[in-house]
Amino acid sequence: MVLKRKKARAVRLARRSARRTVRGLDDRLPLLEAAKAGLRKAFPDHWAFLLGEIALYSLVVLLLTGTYLTFFFEPSMREVTYEGSYGPLSGLRVSSAYASTLRISFDVRGGLLIRQMHHWAALVFVAAIGVHMLRVFLTGAFRKPREANWLVGVTMLLLALVEGFAGYSLPDDLLSGTGLRTAQGIMLSLPVVGTYASLLVFGGEFPGQDIVPRLYPVHILLVPGLLVALVSLHLMLVVHLKHTQWAVPGSSGRNVLGKPFFPQYMAKSAGLLFMVGGLFGVLGALAQINPVWAYGPYRPDVVSIGSQPDWYVGFLEGALRLMPGFETRLWGHTLMWNPLVAGIVLPGLLFAGLYAYPFFERWITPGGGEQHLCDRPRHRPARTALGVAVLAGYAVLLLAGAQDVIAFVFEVPLPALTWALRCALVVGPPASFWLTRRICLALQHQDAEELESGQPTDEVRQSVEGGYHPAHRPVARSERYVRTVHSLPAPVRVPPPARGWTDRLRRGLSRWYYRDQPQSPLDGAQRRRVAAVLAGPDAAGAAGAGDAGDAGDAGDAGDAADAGERSSTGY
Repeated sequence: MVLKRKKARAVRLARRSARRTVRGLDDRLPLLEAAKAGLRKAFPDHWAFLLGEIALYSLVVLLLTGTYLTFFFEPSMREVTYEGSYGPLSGLRVSSAYASTLRISFDVRGGLLIRQMHHWAALVFVAAIGVHMLRVFLTGAFRKPREANWLVGVTMLLLALVEGFAGYSLPDDLLSGTGLRTAQGIMLSLPVVGTYASLLVFGGEFPGQDIVPRLYPVHILLVPGLLVALVSLHLMLVVHLKHTQWAVPGSSGRNVLGKPFFPQYMAKSAGLLFMVGGLFGVLGALAQINPVWAYGPYRPDVVSIGSQPDWYVGFLEGALRLMPGFETRLWGHTLMWNPLVAGIVLPGLLFAGLYAYPFFERWITPGGGEQHLCDRPRHRPARTALGVAVLAGYAVLLLAGAQDVIAFVFEVPLPALTWALRCALVVGPPASFWLTRRICLALQHQDAEELESGQPTDEVRQSVEGGYHPAHRPVARSERYVRTVHSLPAPVRVPPPARGWTDRLRRGLSRWYYRDQPQSPLDGAQRRRVAAVLAGPDAAGAAGAGDAGDAGDAGDAGDAADAGERSSTGY
């Protein structure tokens, strides 16, 4: 009995102490309210929203495997005699970085598995960021109030490219050394400051003794720290601004339909983490990647044939190969247009366009309210066509980065292949833009026709006059909601006379961007109702009591079908 009383007293004291501690912390840091809000936060249940999580979990694998590799890698250009387990290179003079990479691959238990997992995770990490940003772009998830989060995502993509190239260059093998030589050539093409930039990075004449020791802290400390900070900021903004969602019965601009973070979404997300880690384990064990022992150590006077960088910088390689080689002599300085345009101007324009696009679209789009429902790509034909055009140009450049391999495998003349790829780079993006835009508009017309007359069936009916007509069935209510709850902005109208050339430019770009929209088959009352559904919290009071009430019915599960009937296209 005495022991029981003492135990009960200790439990009461522990509970009281824990309660007092939590309350004290909550008074200073609102942990309880934040934890409650975070654990019950709803996340939409759609596979497209998992692309960002794949990037996040690839980063987790990269951090874990990279930490393991740092215990054995020696970031030094000091020459040593290789005396490891790999016989063909025994007795060869190599750098300490290359020798330690071979030691990880052949002498450290599990080293080759971890190293290959690390490389595969790096490739998937960049790919997942790119595909995730493509989803955000095509669905308009970068619009107000998420412009800052888009900028964070573009910065993470840029840092991921830098991180991948730095890690790719550390082993000091023949392939990575060729990539560093290419990077040095791009630096030297900078007018006036190119030589100084190369000396600063490499610590002297190429290849120097400092490049690997300098890349190492950038790869394991500086860029990973920035990436972790930006990922944290990105997730905080997602929680604060709420998640975008698809237009489904019950969804609107003022709610989020989905599973709570704990326990449903957390369980699914944890399962995805283990699946991603398991996939990298299988790839690391079965799929060989970056066999540095086959390339050999780097020598400035040797370049292996078929040298290809990792895919995420392959477009730069292709641009360098397609850009004609010519130079200009101005004021005592030589401008090398090939590496300058292909290696600096092109990626600079690409990332400048990515950073600026949300503000450009907001500038040419009428209205400025918050947008929380995802667009279907067909409802933004110009934006979708622009994304496809950029992808078409990227695909051509990626193929051009392997033009020598393609010419060798398919036995085609290299000059003819080069000119064919140059023509494809000029013709492909505009043709892709035109075709994609026409397809999107055709899909919109098809949706409008089916909403008005129904979907065709396999039935054919004969009229009393003897003619045959296909039978139609009404579009399902849930499908009507998907096809009709969206907005299609009209071009910006600038009152005449236009104030200046910026107003005329804005009006012209907006007219070009939002032209050729199909006519709405629905009436004005239905448009007002869908506007109330689309309106975010900042416009909740402006929708009107009657329309806001109709839109609010869409959030109730019992009235979701009726809400689908009442919504319309916001043409």
